[in-house]
Amino acid sequence: MSSVPKRAKLDGAPADGNTSAAAGNNEEESEALEQIDACQNAIDALNEKASEEILKVEQKYNKLRKPCYDKRSELVKLIPNFWVTSFINHPQVSGILDEEEEECLHALNKLEVEEFEDIKSGYRINFHFDENPYFENKVLTKEFHLNSAAASENGDWPASTSTPIKWKEGKNLLKLLLTKPYGNKKKRNSEYKTFFDWFSDNTDPVNDEIAELIKDDLWPNPLQYYLVPDIEVEPEDEEDNDDNEEEAFDDEDGEDGEGEEEDEDEDDK
Repeated sequence: MSSVPKRAKLDGAPADGNTSAAAGNNEEESEALEQIDACQNAIDALNEKASEEILKVEQKYNKLRKPCYDKRSELVKLIPNFWVTSFINHPQVSGILDEEEEECLHALNKLEVEEFEDIKSGYRINFHFDENPYFENKVLTKEFHLNSAAASENGDWPASTSTPIKWKEGKNLLKLLLTKPYGNKKKRNSEYKTFFDWFSDNTDPVNDEIAELIKDDLWPNPLQYYLVPDIEVEPEDEEDNDDNEEEAFDDEDGEDGEGEEEDEDEDDK
């Protein structure tokens, strides 16, 4: 049983002759608190059991979803620049993409997220590439280990590892982008993260936020981001045109009204 917390002191002492009643109340409170604590322990046990059952269900449906993901991956290969377009249209992921990296990601032909057999232990993200002018690797993998010594040192953040990138001569984007001017700055701020910064850096536990976005948002439904321009941009343009037309009419009405008022004033004179 968990320890019973201290109770707030009541103002004033019990009236004369009521000490036995107060003692009885204290006994009732103590017994009630013990029963509440027992209920809480039962709730905690059920919550833990529910979590275990949820993980089993998730593992089951991961296996059921895999054939659908595999079929989708084959179909995606028929659409040029599907993944790079989805990355660029994602509001958060696009924030770490440099233009040169976008060019590199045109060679990305397959994205794959694999959760470990024990879901609680972590997952990996596989980036499959066609032959490209930037690096030799065909597959780049970043893994996140949730239950490891390194992860426990970082609190709730997972520890990560990533494939060493075999850059081709003169094409190391990590070095090239480090000296690339941004605005009026001669060198990129060390805190500025690009895609390959994120992929290669396994020292900063905050980096897993991008991985979570890829795993839980982009990977399950990339189509919603690939189709963003067709779905959202055109209606917004039409609304802007309507607003501009309404403003123009309002201005014309205002000018006409002012003219009429001036004519009325002259007649009165």
